[in-house]
Amino acid sequence: MPEGRPPKREEVARVLDYLPYGRTPDSRSYQKQPLVQAVGETNFVLMEMTPKEGVVPAAGTRVYIGSGSRDVIDHVNRRIEFPELSNSAKLELTFQIQNIVLDNEARFLRYFNEAGPITTRMHALELLPGIGKKLMWAVLNERKKGAFKSFADLMERVKGVHNPEKLIAKRVEDELMDEKIKYRVFTTAPRIR
Repeated sequence: MPEGRPPKREEVARVLDYLPYGRTPDSRSYQKQPLVQAVGETNFVLMEMTPKEGVVPAAGTRVYIGSGSRDVIDHVNRRIEFPELSNSAKLELTFQIQNIVLDNEARFLRYFNEAGPITTRMHALELLPGIGKKLMWAVLNERKKGAFKSFADLMERVKGVHNPEKLIAKRVEDELMDEKIKYRVFTTAPRIR
């Protein structure tokens, strides 16, 4: 994401969990409203939403949350942090991030094609779990021959890279779990409290 430009707002999210009785630590036992926990598809923002009355969205459901008419979600309540996710939502998160990456392969493949050095000793490719100096050089040498056309092309040409969607998903999760992580590649920084 270019520095200085505000992050693009989330338009679509993936449902992680449906909580029919709201948050557990909520002390109000009366008037508990159902909640949905979800992850945005653009910046992987974690959020809590109120579904429309009578709607029970399943995990993995893509829901429109942009301005205008909404079918499933009544409104977005707030942005949440990783520790606030339910256990079910935490388990679902990895799977849904991988789905988002696979559904937007060209967007994430661009990272392998365009990532550059961060410092004189560290390259942006090394931020992905499992990519060290040796694999980084293998990716850089192969991309000199031509841009990668797909994840399959990347895996074919660079023998040490397996399941790039899992590498990216793991990095996204690391960024979501650690609010003080030094380099953010795929997520927006949490709000300052």
